[in-house]
Amino acid sequence: MGENRGSIAFFATYRPPVPLDIFSCPVPPSSKEDELHLTDGNFFNYDCQVIPPAALKTILRRPKLASEATEADVDSGHLTGLIFVSERENNLEILHIALRFNDNPPKVKVFSLADVYDANTFGGVRLEDSGCIGGGYKVGTQTIDHFLIYVSTKEPVQERRSPWTVVYKTNLRTGETERLTPPGTFDLSPSVSPSGKKVAVASFQGKGWTGEIEDLKTDIYVMNVDQSELGLERKRVIVNGGWPTWGSENILFFHRKEYYGTTTAWRVFRFNISTGEIIPVTPKEFDAVTPAAISENKVAVATIRMKSKFSDVRVDAQYRHIEIFDTTVQGQSVKITQNTSPKADHYNPFVIDGGKRIGYHRCNISSLQNEGEVPKRFHKLDSPHQNVGLFRVSGVFPTFSTDGSKLAFVDNEFKAVWLADKQGLRIVYEREGPDNCFAPVWNQNPEKDILYVCMGPSFNAGKQLDIVAIPDASSGSGQRRRLTKGKFNNAFPSTDPTGERLVFRSTRDGGDKKYKNLYIMEKADVGEYGGKITRLTNGPWVDTHCQWSPRGDWVVFSSTRDKPKDAPPLDNGLDPGYYAAFLVNVNNPSVVVRVVQSGYDIAGHVNHPVFCPDGKSIAFTSDLAAVSADPISLPLFIHSVRPYGDIFMVDIDPDDITKNENVQKFHRVTHSRYEYSTPCWTIFSTNDPNAQWNLLLQEAFEFEPACPYTYPDGGEGWHMTGHLCIGRRCC
Repeated sequence: MGENRGSIAFFATYRPPVPLDIFSCPVPPSSKEDELHLTDGNFFNYDCQVIPPAALKTILRRPKLASEATEADVDSGHLTGLIFVSERENNLEILHIALRFNDNPPKVKVFSLADVYDANTFGGVRLEDSGCIGGGYKVGTQTIDHFLIYVSTKEPVQERRSPWTVVYKTNLRTGETERLTPPGTFDLSPSVSPSGKKVAVASFQGKGWTGEIEDLKTDIYVMNVDQSELGLERKRVIVNGGWPTWGSENILFFHRKEYYGTTTAWRVFRFNISTGEIIPVTPKEFDAVTPAAISENKVAVATIRMKSKFSDVRVDAQYRHIEIFDTTVQGQSVKITQNTSPKADHYNPFVIDGGKRIGYHRCNISSLQNEGEVPKRFHKLDSPHQNVGLFRVSGVFPTFSTDGSKLAFVDNEFKAVWLADKQGLRIVYEREGPDNCFAPVWNQNPEKDILYVCMGPSFNAGKQLDIVAIPDASSGSGQRRRLTKGKFNNAFPSTDPTGERLVFRSTRDGGDKKYKNLYIMEKADVGEYGGKITRLTNGPWVDTHCQWSPRGDWVVFSSTRDKPKDAPPLDNGLDPGYYAAFLVNVNNPSVVVRVVQSGYDIAGHVNHPVFCPDGKSIAFTSDLAAVSADPISLPLFIHSVRPYGDIFMVDIDPDDITKNENVQKFHRVTHSRYEYSTPCWTIFSTNDPNAQWNLLLQEAFEFEPACPYTYPDGGEGWHMTGHLCIGRRCC
């Protein structure tokens, strides 16, 4: 029976609120009218490359496409092909092929690789990225077939904190697929040389993932596309480099983060394979990333010429723009997107027609129905587990009532609480200004119709944060009742199944270092105003993200209690992690077991654990699968915490707490380049007609809080290099 264990809902941090889409400009452009839209405009589309004509002809011979066009269409220039990532197939981030007919107006048809080739090869839940074309060269009198080279996370990895990113090649004629990345190694960002013979990758080989989420410090390796004659011949050519791109068979461009005392800069470099010479292409005065080589001396890059802070409303120079640099002309560049959409971020350039045009992706503001309003949708995702449904909520901290009739969440500004039920979608509680409420949760007794919410600033242990009850939440009366006293930081409430008791975390006994432990309100209806507070955990660490079990005997929570004493206060300049998921016996608090940790050394993050309604599994957000794309190629945020990664789950014994210690086998639920976090689990499936919030999935229901910084020229209105409506995480 499908989804008989219910559904998991979650929120996506860093995913832009406005759809990404693919565009191009001539070199140089003169105005916005020079920009061409390259796709059909449906869904999120990004990370594009042009399919060479000879390879496109091979693809057109596949049965699925044979009736769509002819080789003559390719030869005449009437038809061009693109390979790019699109989220149109069950909201998975996977590769698609576009046939673009240069009519007036142009027509675009998009096909998934599963449609064109084999659903066994290109099926299932996975992430795909960085599609490019190799092969097509002659060896003697034989012409080597064309291959699609790409990254996929389709092969499960049980190593903790290890990437799943592997480079494959698929024969465009036969559909046969081989793994190019050696076993036990993981690669990103493949790029094929102009001859089609070589592929360069950014690799974790020999070093693994260190927990870094901006500067990965990968090395660049080069290997053969076709291994039948000479084998793989894989060798490292550059230490500490990412995003390789070929200027010729002998020249590679790449990006690297450089450190200059107290300042840093992302720069693009040129590497001569024959001589080993590395020279900088872009200056250290501003950031330049994701190069796309045009020739041995010319390269298109994405630049951010002026750094910005999270609170900034950015000026043009603080946006990410596409420029062309020439190593033979020092101190000058050809500006591309500054002339078309100055108040928009542009990502990951690619070369069209030998450099006559430059492509990129950006947010497509024209997709909005009303200027300044950002659509917030609910998306059902393909789940790797047939008995568990999966969907993404645009709001933060989604929470279900126990009977599945109500879904609540906060908006991305942490300003208002939204409710979805049989009456529709609406605000039931609102605060003045952003960053004032988060982490809503329903009382487990549905008859009480009570929502609890944390009221105050997020992610600041030194600030007062209160737990507030919203009685008769469905009525939208806006009433509230404060449950906590004092100037402590209290958060993440969860009631027992009867709805009478409430567990939460607090700094009230944490001293100057603001340690956090778990406490129980014996009377959830009045809290500290007439009820007793019982301490559940005790120690110099952080216990947080707590949830009461469906049976009422255990509490699951995230904790740093096993963090080594010699662990650094920061890791890669960010929150050091060391969060693992634990269970505590409510009736015997001395019984505490660690269920799952991220790294083998306890480093990393296992956060926001929640029970399956049957009590037999725990879902959580974690960095168990490291990163799935080069982070600098994505929208970035200046923030004091690291992204957790994806949604995972482990199976547990609901009867014996001691049997759940250090569970080794975990299941990856989502595959994303973004951060998927704050899961919640309902017993209802995404197809159950009795769960009224299901209408949001079936009808693509929207809520549209205005985004005052959305610009009509294509800009996203994001602060710094991200958008205003960010989902922040807090402990």
